Amino acid sequence: MTAGATPGGVLTFGETMGLFRDPQPGMLALSRSVQLGMGGAESNVAIALKRLGTPVTWVGRVGRDSLGNLIQRELAAEGVNAIITVDEDAPTGLMIKERRMATATRVWYYRAGSAGSRLEPSDIPADVIRQASLLHVTGITPALSESAAQATRHAMSLARDAGVLVSFDLNYRSRLWNAQAARQSYRDLIALADIVFAGEDEAEIAVGRADSVAETARLLGELGPRQVIIKLGDRGCFALVDGVSYDQVAFTVTVEDTVGAGDGFVAGYLSEVHRGSPVALRLQTAVSVGAFACTVAGDWEGMPLRSELGLLAATEPVIR
Repeated sequence: MTAGATPGGVLTFGETMGLFRDPQPGMLALSRSVQLGMGGAESNVAIALKRLGTPVTWVGRVGRDSLGNLIQRELAAEGVNAIITVDEDAPTGLMIKERRMATATRVWYYRAGSAGSRLEPSDIPADVIRQASLLHVTGITPALSESAAQATRHAMSLARDAGVLVSFDLNYRSRLWNAQAARQSYRDLIALADIVFAGEDEAEIAVGRADSVAETARLLGELGPRQVIIKLGDRGCFALVDGVSYDQVAFTVTVEDTVGAGDGFVAGYLSEVHRGSPVALRLQTAVSVGAFACTVAGDWEGMPLRSELGLLAATEPVIR
């Protein structure tokens, strides 16, 4: 386990896995070679936050194996402070990503019984929570195991008691649980959050179908959070913050890979929350980082530096 959290920064935790992928569209079974990397919603957010200049700590478990070593090396290379428990009895999880078409990606998980799925409340010390200014969790972690679900609730409760802002991204994964199983968990966790992110379909799991995006945001807000952000993909986003509605259009980019775009969006928003920026700038940075993430194959490789955010508005193809 490494040193403690970065004081005053963002804390996030969850499972990060090894990743096999072919960056070219097509049947994975016919690929001549694949690339080895890593990915996980929470570590994607952590890397994006760090590139944006936000101090961030990621907490998780990996196995004592090559994939675990890879994850530790990549996070260190990105400057993410990591509190990592090396599990002697369970392997690092693995996911395989197939870009069947340029616009359609399939993902298979090999994470049952993995080190990351064995996350438990004792992996997240109370002092780490209290040092943070913001805790970010996702709906993936409670779907991994009962101990991981307990860790999620434990961390969120500790953060609320300490006056630390809590961010929750529903991040539904149909390969981990069904919508019925996710619904009550989502509602319980939303009630513990100050900031909630959801896609339209994810929000429907938690609050049912609504007549409009604004109504969806209102229903989520009734569960407790003061900031509700609905991710709308290439249509941008809608937000309801302290009772005020906001719309933000998306940037138009050439899409290479949409995996990780939602994590980039979340990181963009949270980075501006950490800086004390107004809501409009939070949303603009969110869609900017999400757009960048789409332009590069990989879960986190396309996340921008803060100094690069203006490139989306550049009119010249070459900047000298």
